[in-house]
Amino acid sequence: MANQITTMLFDLDGTILDTNELIIQSFLHALEGIVDEGFGPQNIIPRMGIPLKDQLQHFSGLEDVAHLALRYREHNNRVHDEYVKLFPNVIEVLQTLVDRGIQVGVVTTKIRQTTDRGLAFVGLNDYVHSVVTIDDVTHAKPHPEPVLRALEELGADPARTMMIGDSVVDIEAAEAAGVISVGVAWSLKGEQKLRESGAQHIIHDMRDLYKFI
Repeated sequence: MANQITTMLFDLDGTILDTNELIIQSFLHALEGIVDEGFGPQNIIPRMGIPLKDQLQHFSGLEDVAHLALRYREHNNRVHDEYVKLFPNVIEVLQTLVDRGIQVGVVTTKIRQTTDRGLAFVGLNDYVHSVVTIDDVTHAKPHPEPVLRALEELGADPARTMMIGDSVVDIEAAEAAGVISVGVAWSLKGEQKLRESGAQHIIHDMRDLYKFI
């Protein structure tokens, strides 16, 4: 690494929080009676990471999806704590990063309410210095705005910042913002998809981040 890394930004769902099953079940609940019989995870997984409204419009073919979003969020909130857990070694790694003086941020396409709930539920609040949600920006990832906003909040240098995510939109937003893009191999979308989208590094375990600090 030419530059010493000083800041690490993380996507939330599918990267540090294992919410994959929660998201899939929430979509199946919201879209019941609207999508075809065979609709399932294979339809949902490729589009995970983009804003909820865009996903619901795509799956339902409807322009106005406010009622579906309500159904999605109601179900998601109700079963949240049954499904949400951390991926392995997340707390240990974030604790170590903070102890080593690395700034930690979260950049997500989730709304503020569920983001705050998820972070509090798994005990991550103490390790995160900036949280940018879809409610804080005009343009969601893959647009660079959320990443640039986190950089601004943290006073961080893009050249010394990594953005770590499980989705193509994370990699594209990182690249557009001029930060170093890192894909996680545990992504449901598959490591290959992240490589193809231009990820500069792929990690197979959260602790792989140690080699950058």
